[in-house]
Amino acid sequence: MTPKRCNVLGVGISAVNLDLATEMINSWISKGDHQYVCITGVHGVMESQSDEKLRRIHNAAGMVTPDGMPMVWLNRAAGNRHVSRVYGPDLMLKVCGEGVARGTRHYFYGGGEGVAKLLADSLKARFPGLIIAGTYCPPFRKMTEAEDSQLVSEISAANADIVWVGLSTPKQEYWMSGHLGRINAPVMIGVGAAFDFHAGLKKQAPRWMQRSGMEWFYRLLTEPGRLWKRYLKNNPLFVFYLLLSKLGLRRRSLESSP
Repeated sequence: MTPKRCNVLGVGISAVNLDLATEMINSWISKGDHQYVCITGVHGVMESQSDEKLRRIHNAAGMVTPDGMPMVWLNRAAGNRHVSRVYGPDLMLKVCGEGVARGTRHYFYGGGEGVAKLLADSLKARFPGLIIAGTYCPPFRKMTEAEDSQLVSEISAANADIVWVGLSTPKQEYWMSGHLGRINAPVMIGVGAAFDFHAGLKKQAPRWMQRSGMEWFYRLLTEPGRLWKRYLKNNPLFVFYLLLSKLGLRRRSLESSP
């Protein structure tokens, strides 16, 4: 059963929690149902305001999890009281942990040079018996058609159940949408910085900051040069757009055709 969605500025955020999201992913794998998952917070929603194709990619996804407390609060305000944050790094750990007994095969695509291998080794140490179907770190440029075709062949030959994609937003959403139906893995999940976190290259915000909606502040302090525009521009604008939406001055529907 597909979870209902909460319309957040034209992006449908799925009314799920960590258990429901994991159950949905495992169901797709069992059925061989090809889907992709967007892990989306304020950044993804705001990128979608100026990028219509990205918004449609989100709305065509099998699931758009509430990554960030504003997505949780808005879902609960819409009557979805069961919703809690489904954070990329947490979803990765839960799905990998449960997947050991299921024999789930994982492929890691993304990160800087060597990061996907570091991530795979870290997760294998944490979850003995975890099956790694393969890893690949793409070059910091657009891949040629020949390179991309070779990658598609390698991922398909690896017979993966899940392709974890760590390219950051919006690159990972574009990649998943563009490869849906081209690779034989049932599920693709865009988890961004989870690669660096679980590879041990970056520290996560303390849990209390994550639960209070202040993770953005921690990440801004740790990576100001890269993230200042994302948070200091997008966060106030997000609140402003929400106000306009509540006043009926800015309405966006949930079109889903990418």
